[in-house]
Amino acid sequence: MTETLDRSQTTWTGAGSESDPEVVARVTALVPMIREYAERSSQERRVVPEVVAALEEAELFKLLVPRRLGGLETNIRTMMECVAEVGRGDGSTAWTVALLNVCTWFSTTFSDEAQQDMNATPDAKACGIFSPPLKSERVEGGYLVSGRWAYSSGSFAADWATLGIGVEGEDPRALALIPSSAWTIEPTWFVAGMKGSGSDTIVVEDHFVPDHRIQRFLDMVEGDFATSHKGDEQNANMAFIPVAALVLVGAQIGLARHAVERTLANLPKKNVAYTSYTNARNSPTHQVGVAEATTRFDQAELLMQRACADVDGAAARGVQLDKLTRARVRMDTGVIGELVKDGLDKLMTANGASSFADANVLSRIWRDSEIAGRHALVMPELGKEAYGQMLLGADEMSLDV
Repeated sequence: MTETLDRSQTTWTGAGSESDPEVVARVTALVPMIREYAERSSQERRVVPEVVAALEEAELFKLLVPRRLGGLETNIRTMMECVAEVGRGDGSTAWTVALLNVCTWFSTTFSDEAQQDMNATPDAKACGIFSPPLKSERVEGGYLVSGRWAYSSGSFAADWATLGIGVEGEDPRALALIPSSAWTIEPTWFVAGMKGSGSDTIVVEDHFVPDHRIQRFLDMVEGDFATSHKGDEQNANMAFIPVAALVLVGAQIGLARHAVERTLANLPKKNVAYTSYTNARNSPTHQVGVAEATTRFDQAELLMQRACADVDGAAARGVQLDKLTRARVRMDTGVIGELVKDGLDKLMTANGASSFADANVLSRIWRDSEIAGRHALVMPELGKEAYGQMLLGADEMSLDV
């Protein structure tokens, strides 16, 4: 009898970093529905309204929102487990849940006045992009902003956006909190995978952003957030870049879980063509391939758990995560993506050419993973570069950590 480990129930013992099984169970209950609508979401290039409504009802866009603003105020470990479980249903939906949650968390680190502005919108959700716009002009009381922000995942369901702008000063990078009434969405996301994430382009023309809705990027990197709640909220002390990067591999872990599930359900009884093996379960080649793939996924899960323990542990103590660990978390994020990619390649080979048929869910899992692994914050080489610079004491850092 085949048994599979229910990883949604595993926990890490680091301070302030245990996952919340009740919240994760809300996601698990929705997995069948998410799978039912996954193909339609891909076809429509956005998560369908039925699934968005179910996620909203379960409060799964409020994972990192403080309780004082009506959120669940979970830690990053719980959020990662939730995103992974959504990913077990569909990669595009998981990517959307991850990005809307993390960008909404960004907004909760802004000034109290900005938080009040956003919270005036019931159940407000934010999407976001770091890259700067075409135009950002200093005017009295703020900045006049125009531009285009590509790859704005989940923008179809967002009420606000945290968008990169340029400000005066030595380092011009900043994030601005901008309402959806100020932008339009240009359809540009026509890709091979993660089709349902709606990662289209946000377009803003001459929108005034008041100073209280702006945070300098370097301040956020160093945990010097504008919120007044750093003393009483754990998540107001989370490390900015590690969190922004780590959430991007939650979907990857979920895709791996789904691929293993499908493989163990279908591969054992499959005939192995051009051999004497009538069942793949008796083929050493298939045994080794599945074992190697599953081990890579296990390694990815362990790295995720350690990274969450580091981020949540420091945040629970109200301290800024040290720079070396921040660099390692960024590297580990890329390695997680690398491990999942390698493991999926092995499973696709074990399952055979039919895995790439449009009708086979493994094909969508593989395509979604290939796209997710290309995000700049997930690219393993860049993360390894950042960690190596810290380990060797390079004269200067070329990447944010």
